[in-house]
Amino acid sequence: QLQLVESGGGLVQPGGSLRLSCAASGFTLDYYAIGWFRQAPGKEREGVSCSSSGGRSTNYADSVKGRFFIFRDNAKNTVYLQMISLKPEDTAVYYCVADGPSPYEDMCAMSVNEYDYWGQGTQVTVSS
Repeated sequence: QLQLVESGGGLVQPGGSLRLSCAASGFTLDYYAIGWFRQAPGKEREGVSCSSSGGRSTNYADSVKGRFFIFRDNAKNTVYLQMISLKPEDTAVYYCVADGPSPYEDMCAMSVNEYDYWGQGTQVTVSS
C-alpha cells in the first residue's frame, strides 16, 4: 500500500523553526517527484516546495524562499521540510505529496494537479 504520513507540526512562536517529516511506504521515494503544499483557513491550497526525482532540482514559492528547505533521506525513505524564521502567515495545514515514478530528474512542478499521492496533513501554527 502506498502511503505518505506527515509529522512534526505544532505551535511555534514567530521567528522560530520547525522541521516537518513525511514518511513514505509502498514505493521508493527517490524515484518520485515530491513536494509540500499548504492550506490556510479561507485560502486556496498552494505549493510550498518541490523536489524532482533524484533530488537534483528544487523549487520554492516566493513567500518561503530563503526560509524553507526541502530535502530527502533515501535510507529512511523520508522527505523533510525545514522551516526557519517562521511568520504568522505560515500558519496552515501542510501536506506532503508525491508523483511518479518520474523520469524528469531536472524539474518539478508546483501545481496541485501534478501530484497523485497526498498525505493527511499536519498543522503548523505560528503565534505568540
